Amino acid sequence: MKYGSKHGFGWQLHEIVTAQTVYVPASKVLELGLKNLALLIGLLVGLFVAMILVINFLLRRAVVHPIQQLTAIADDLSKGTPTLEQLERFQTGALGQMSRSKDESGQLLKAFHRMAQEIFQREQHLKQMNQVLQGSEIKERSRSQALENSLKQLKQMQLKLIQSEKMSSLGQLVAGIAHEINNPVNFIHGNINHVSRYSDDLLTLVALYQHHYPEPAPEIQQQADEIDIEFLQSDLLKVLASMQLGTDRIREIVLSLRNFSRLDEAAIKAVDIHQGIDSTLMILQNRLKAKPKGEIEIIRDYADLPLVECYPGPLNQVFMNLLANAIDALDEKMESAKGQGSFTIRIQTAIVDSNSVQIKITDNGVGIPEKIQKRLFDPFFTTKAIGKGTGLGLSISHQIITERHIGTLHCISHVDSGTEFAIKIPMQQKSDQDSDKEVF
Repeated sequence: MKYGSKHGFGWQLHEIVTAQTVYVPASKVLELGLKNLALLIGLLVGLFVAMILVINFLLRRAVVHPIQQLTAIADDLSKGTPTLEQLERFQTGALGQMSRSKDESGQLLKAFHRMAQEIFQREQHLKQMNQVLQGSEIKERSRSQALENSLKQLKQMQLKLIQSEKMSSLGQLVAGIAHEINNPVNFIHGNINHVSRYSDDLLTLVALYQHHYPEPAPEIQQQADEIDIEFLQSDLLKVLASMQLGTDRIREIVLSLRNFSRLDEAAIKAVDIHQGIDSTLMILQNRLKAKPKGEIEIIRDYADLPLVECYPGPLNQVFMNLLANAIDALDEKMESAKGQGSFTIRIQTAIVDSNSVQIKITDNGVGIPEKIQKRLFDPFFTTKAIGKGTGLGLSISHQIITERHIGTLHCISHVDSGTEFAIKIPMQQKSDQDSDKEVF
């Protein structure tokens, strides 16, 4: 037989030519099956893990990450007012995709977005209302401050007017008293001169009589012994001299009162500054003289000054305030030092800058602390006990020097060393009317 028609073997189809039996061990077949099964299981597990990772990624991207962002926004909102940047995050990125979905997460995000917008709008409205309220409060505070300042200025002006009126009334009273005292004192002073001359003539006549008639009649001798003619002759002129000194003293005091009482004079006058200072010292003489705890020494260091144009009365008031404060400081030092040491007030005058006059009043009292020096010229500020100071003395003095005389008033002080007040005023004041100027 042929091998097929092609090869020429002549074998028929479906004929079994030969057969061979092959034996394979069952363990190998089982091992191969297990390997295939393990491979299949590994592929399935890998596919499952890959699916889980993909699902987890998709869930994190579509759900978890937006929820985390939403949680972060909610946490930010819990700390304060939502911002435009936070509201814009609801429309962009993962939150934007989540908000466009129609499932529960999208609905939740939309509701949360609406809530944040309402909170933002309400907070903006509250801010606007708060700004309006703050503006109203600022305006009200400004009005209250302006009203308070006006009331304070009005009170200061009222008290200054009262003080000025009191000083004016005091000036008129002092001037009136000085005038009433001056008339009889001048009469007495003038007559004392005549009495002294007459007494001298009579005593000369008595001396001549005793010289020429050493042995008078018994009646005359008896009368001479009764009146102690020798003592009368030696003491009469002394009595008259002391009376003249007393009237001179009264006239000086009256003159000082008249000079000091120029408090209501509005005209600028050319006056002797030293006379004003001396008049003030005369009025304060009772506070300067010897006390149980010490005496205050006045040291005058006067320069040769010309007449200075000023308001004499107010300027004397400044001298009075500064000298009275210096005496108070020295009295306080006397109390602490128990009268031991020297207590002086030095008054210096000088011409400065060729057209100004400087007056320095220096004491070696207790001094003024630095923190108090900054408020010395503030109205109503005083360190004195109640009833001993109004707090207006230095304030009014500063106003008189700086505003009325266009000058300066400075204070230099050191604790336990003393205080110096320096006044500087021009020698000629500017005046619209030359007729206001008078010479004294």
